[in-house]
Amino acid sequence: MGKEQDLIQRSLVVFKPDSVQRGIVGKILQRFEQVGLKIVGMKMVMPDEDHYRAHYEDIGEMITRRGEKTFQYNLAYMTTGPVIAMVLEGVEAVPLVRKIVGPTEPKSAEMGTIRGDFSHMSFGYSDAKGIGVPNLVHASGNVSEAKKEIALWFKPDELYDYSDVRAKFTR
Repeated sequence: MGKEQDLIQRSLVVFKPDSVQRGIVGKILQRFEQVGLKIVGMKMVMPDEDHYRAHYEDIGEMITRRGEKTFQYNLAYMTTGPVIAMVLEGVEAVPLVRKIVGPTEPKSAEMGTIRGDFSHMSFGYSDAKGIGVPNLVHASGNVSEAKKEIALWFKPDELYDYSDVRAKFTR
């Protein structure tokens, strides 16, 4: 793959139960589309504990970094309802999606980011209450992680390669 092609990336985004239950998926999705990211896969699912363990520990190393208790808080939060998993594609999509989403802790997120505009929880409060942080969306942290996450959440035939009007501006 050429250097230019390497800059076209795919990122996993998961609309977490709080964004689905609050009915703000459309508002959040619009932010990704309006900057030129293309949806190449999308589905609503209700993953089980094994799936979340593969996502958060096997790939993201949450337990390794933050402990089993944090994983259990997050698991309880993530299993409160269905999520919408989506793959976005575009020029340097992984860092762009992270920029739009904002940092993991909503309290630290700047206004103008998804988490800064739509959530307010701090790690301290969630730890004190023994709950997961409702931070609306998951976004892949880097290109390598994105590839592994996409393979976990989507079969190859669930991802689509198609032209859209934005393609003429990225060639």
